Amino acid sequence: MGIAGRLARTFLRSKLTPLVTLASLGAGVLAILGTPREEEPQISVPMIDVIVAMPGATPRETENLLVRPIEQQMWEVPGVEHIYSMAGQGTALVTVRFKVGQDLETSVVKVHAKLFAAMDRLPAGATPPLVKPHSIDDVPILALTLHSRRYGSDELRRLAIRLEDELRTIPDVAETAVIGGTAREMRVTLDPARLAASGVSPGEVAQALQGANGRLQAGEFASGDQVYLVRVDAPLETADDLGSIVVASRGGAPVYLRNVSTVTESFGERDSYVTHATAVDGASSAVTISVAKRRGANATVVARAAIERMDQARARLLPADVQVDVTRNYGETASEKASELILHLLIATLSVTALIAVFLGWREALVVLVAVPVTLALTLFAYYAMGYSLNRITLFALIFSIGILVDDAIVVVENIYRHLAAREFDPDTATVNGVDEVGNPTILATFAVIAAILPMAMVSGMMGPYMRPIPVGASVAMLASLAVAFIITPYFARRLLGSHVAAESTRPVRTGPSRFPRFYAAIMRRLMGDARPRRLFYAAVVVLLVGAVALLPLRLVNVKMLPFDNKSEFQVIVD
Repeated sequence: MGIAGRLARTFLRSKLTPLVTLASLGAGVLAILGTPREEEPQISVPMIDVIVAMPGATPRETENLLVRPIEQQMWEVPGVEHIYSMAGQGTALVTVRFKVGQDLETSVVKVHAKLFAAMDRLPAGATPPLVKPHSIDDVPILALTLHSRRYGSDELRRLAIRLEDELRTIPDVAETAVIGGTAREMRVTLDPARLAASGVSPGEVAQALQGANGRLQAGEFASGDQVYLVRVDAPLETADDLGSIVVASRGGAPVYLRNVSTVTESFGERDSYVTHATAVDGASSAVTISVAKRRGANATVVARAAIERMDQARARLLPADVQVDVTRNYGETASEKASELILHLLIATLSVTALIAVFLGWREALVVLVAVPVTLALTLFAYYAMGYSLNRITLFALIFSIGILVDDAIVVVENIYRHLAAREFDPDTATVNGVDEVGNPTILATFAVIAAILPMAMVSGMMGPYMRPIPVGASVAMLASLAVAFIITPYFARRLLGSHVAAESTRPVRTGPSRFPRFYAAIMRRLMGDARPRRLFYAAVVVLLVGAVALLPLRLVNVKMLPFDNKSEFQVIVD
């Protein structure tokens, strides 16, 4: 007896079999609830910016003194695939892109180590290198737009910053940014005539401003059994405070900042614009808060938590006439896609079950209906254990696998029914013999399918890790279906089919084939025995094949690697 028969005999009467079934289904439910939901698979492609400034240098000088040496150093770092450089007026930017699958933190450490080892080779006047990593998680998953007919974008920005502080307290929020409006600032406009009349240089003004804006600890003193800390500072909160700074002393008289300049309190230069428009209210000023999640966090959960936190803080932080709209929510779209694919997964399972019920019987279909969800549950748990997320690639792999993984259960159930109907042994022995008879061919067929699918996981480049969940998930599903076919399927087949076959044993034994085999045999006998119907059949197959291939050049079907996105947004690019 082979391994399939021994497994079936071990678990046929075991009380652990239903517990294993329930545990597998429970593990699948936990995997669905605990696996992060995202739109696309998270591919690790580390990109690191190295920024070095050299004030006063021309673009040609920054290229020769900064860009080229840094490029040479970065090519020495293992795992680097591409380097992009830009030399500007007094600044250099080198972007290092590592190979797909490299760890971001490890790549950052490599770049830091290489740069610090060559710090002594930096030219005089160059600043220390600034290393800034980028990843796919930097892309915002949520955008909240504040708009109002009463307030301008500068005032809305001040309100948005307060709301941004609230969103930063959410545990899985990695980065937030406010887009639109300008920050409040103090502007000092020096007057050359007054500077010359007072005998004050711009350098003295700058030095006085730096000193006035500092805070220093002046020491401490004890009095009355208490120790007092003394701090010297001069908080600059208004334009009048800034104008009262003494920038110099000439002829024994102080020269104030307001004597040599014009001090104004205003907003900075605008570098981004945000406008909110509707068909009813028209356009209004707006600012947007973007929210990015941490690596591995559930986009749906983070987006939902941010919206709930915004709703809680809205009445406390925002005026009543400031509206907040969710203008981007990738967490919601990721949840919708995952839910839609899970629905399609259920539809596919029920469709296969209905098909088996038509051709084999409802009892056999019920056995398969137990085997398929258990297999899918084990596959989902394997995805969760391997760190994959629920996205349209992983769920597509499960839908793709249903048509394959159901074969094991169908073959085992049909052969068990045949042995039970023969009534040569008792039901337990007949069930074990039915599994053992098809065990080795089923194992061979399963590993043949895995051998055909698994090489897809070896694809290199960007598409490798992107499409890898398909061969990995299908292979895990095939192995799980094989185990279910040898352990769980015989258990339920013995209980659902044993009494059914025993009841049919009292009926007259059918001597001829049933209706469908007779219909099939008549068609095949005609095709094999008569050349004219055979030629017509070949011609029909060729016509159907040519018609199917012609759908592509005739543009009657659209061919894409992935289905179209269904997002409530679009992009307009003006060149």
